[in-house]
Amino acid sequence: MPALTTTSDGFLLDGEPFRIISGAMHYFRVHPDQWADRLRKARLMGLNTVETYVPWNLHQPDPDSDLVLDGILDLPRYLSLAHAEGLHVLLRPGPYICAEWDGGGLPSWLTADSGIRLRSSDPRFTDAFDRYLDLLLPPLLPHMAASGGPVIAVQVENEYGAYGDDTAYLKHVEQGLRSRGVEELLFTCDQANPEHLAAGSLPGTLATGTFGSKVAQSLERLRAHQSEGPLMCMEFWIGWFDHWGEPHHVRDAADAAADLDRLLSAGASVNIYMFHGGTNFAFTNGANHDHAYSPTVTSYDYDAALTESGDPGPKYHAFREVIARHAPVPEEPVPAPAAKLPPTAVVLDRRAPLLPHAHALSGPVRGTVRDDVRRPVQRTEDPVTMDELGLRSGYVLYRTTVPRGGDGLLHFTGGVGDRAQVFVDGAPVGVLERERHDESLPVRVPGPGATLEVLVENMGGVNYGPRIGAPKGLLGPVTFNGTALHGWYCHPLPLDGPDSLKAVPFAPSDATIDSVPAFHHGTFDVRTPADTFLSLPGWTKGQAWVNGFHLGRYWNRGPQRTLYVPAPVLRPGTNELVLLELHATTGTRALLTDVPDLGPVQP
Repeated sequence: MPALTTTSDGFLLDGEPFRIISGAMHYFRVHPDQWADRLRKARLMGLNTVETYVPWNLHQPDPDSDLVLDGILDLPRYLSLAHAEGLHVLLRPGPYICAEWDGGGLPSWLTADSGIRLRSSDPRFTDAFDRYLDLLLPPLLPHMAASGGPVIAVQVENEYGAYGDDTAYLKHVEQGLRSRGVEELLFTCDQANPEHLAAGSLPGTLATGTFGSKVAQSLERLRAHQSEGPLMCMEFWIGWFDHWGEPHHVRDAADAAADLDRLLSAGASVNIYMFHGGTNFAFTNGANHDHAYSPTVTSYDYDAALTESGDPGPKYHAFREVIARHAPVPEEPVPAPAAKLPPTAVVLDRRAPLLPHAHALSGPVRGTVRDDVRRPVQRTEDPVTMDELGLRSGYVLYRTTVPRGGDGLLHFTGGVGDRAQVFVDGAPVGVLERERHDESLPVRVPGPGATLEVLVENMGGVNYGPRIGAPKGLLGPVTFNGTALHGWYCHPLPLDGPDSLKAVPFAPSDATIDSVPAFHHGTFDVRTPADTFLSLPGWTKGQAWVNGFHLGRYWNRGPQRTLYVPAPVLRPGTNELVLLELHATTGTRALLTDVPDLGPVQP
C-alpha cells in the first residue's frame, strides 16, 4: 500500500491527514554542492515537499549507454539529501518533461528518427522508454516511501492533454512504473481546462492541474473533471521564463502570494513552480516554436522564491507568511543572502581562432552518417544535419569550395537550425537565423575555389508542441546562383565535456580586433570562493567556461546580461575564464560582479 493515499477531499500520509505544500527545484539546474543549502531553505520557507523532473536526455545520452548518475545528475544523492532535510519528494520522470529544457527531455537519438510517433503507443517509442525505465528505476526504488525513502508520488507523463489523447500510451507508462516496483501514488498533470484534463487523465490515477492565476475557476474545473479526491495545483506558476530578445519576466510578489493564499484557503495542495529555478548550464536550454523559433536564455531564475543564486527573494518572505497561516513553519530565522565575490576584472590576454583549428576541436560523436565508428570529421556529398552526425548539441562547421566567383546568392534549401554564420575565405559575410526563416544570403565570391565555411549553432531543442525533434544544422543542399555545392567537410564541435577545451591552441593576443569566431582565455585570483556573476560588456555572443565548468550561452541581444557562476566552481588561488566569442569584442576584459543583471522587465 502506498504511503500517500487519497480521501474524498484530501491526502493521507501513513494514515494521517496531510496537505502537500511543495516547491519545484530541478537538481539538474543546480550545482550539486549547493543542493543541501537549497533544500534547507525550502524547509525553512515552510515547504514539506519538493518536486523535480527527471531529464531522460541527460541520464541516457546514447541508446546503448549506461545510466548517467553522477555529478549534477546524481539523483539518488539528491533524494537522500531531501530525506535528510525532512522533505518528501514528488518525482516526475516523464518520459516528456517540457520544463523549458532541451527537447523537453526527450533524447535526440530518439527524436532524430522522424518515423517514430513520439509520446504514443508506437512500440519504437515505448520500447525505448521501457529500456530507460529498466535502468532508471532500480537505483531509485530504495528512495521510494515504500522502502522508507522520501518519494511519495510519481507522475505519469506530463501535460499530455496538450499533446495527444492516446490513453493506451498513458496506461503503458503507468504499467511500466508499476511493473518495475513503483508502489507509490501515481498522478497525471494537465492545464486546468476541460479539454486538456479529459485528454491527459488516466482512469484510476489522480488528476492534478497547472495554473498561475484564476484560482477559484481553475479549482472548479479540476473538481468538475474529478468529482472527488484531493484538489492539487501541480504547477502554481509564480513567474515565467525568458527568450532571447524579449524582456525579463517578473510577477509581483504580493500578487503571487495572494493567489497562493487563495489556493491554501480552498483546502488545496500545491507545488510552487518554481521554488528555485536555477540555471540552464551548458547547452541544456530549450526553445519554443509558435509562429517563429524562440530559444530560451541561460538563466532559469523564473522570478522564483529563491533567486538563481539561491538567495531568498521577495516571494520567499511573502510565501513564508502565507504558509504560516495554514501550516507550521520552522521558527528558525530566514537565511541571509550568500556571500558574493568582490568585483573582479579579468583580462583575457590569450586567444585562438576557431575556424583554422576546427579539425583539432572536432570531438568524437555518437555515430556517423555511414557507420557506427566514432570519427570526428565527416566528408559528405551534401551537408548533413547534426542528428545525422550524431551530435546532440553545440556546433557544426561545414566547409566546401565554390567552383566559380562573382556576386551571387547562396541559397540554403530548407534553411538552418538554428543560427548560421557564413564565411568566404575566412571573412564573415552574413548570418542566417531559423527564427527569421532565413534561407538565402547575397555574397561576393572572390574567385573559383574560394572556401565557403558555415558555422551552425544549435540554440536549443524545442520543448513544447509538435516541433520537438526538429533537425539542427544545415537542413538541405546549398546552392550558389543555382549551382549545387558538393563535397562538404562536416566538423562536429560538441564542446560538451570538461576536457573539450584542452586542444585549443591559445597564444598571446595582439592588438588586432577582428570579427571571426575565437576562443579567449584569461585568469583571475580568488581568495575565498563565493557566488559571482560574469558580466561581458563589449562582447557579442558565445559560450563561457570557468575552470572547465560550462556556464552556458551569453548574447548581447539580452535580456540576460550576466551569467551566474556558482561558488563551488571557483577555487582559492588562480582560476581560468574561457570565452568562445562568435563575432567580435570591443576589448579584452570581462567583469565578475556581485549583482546579477537579468535585463529590463516585462512592462
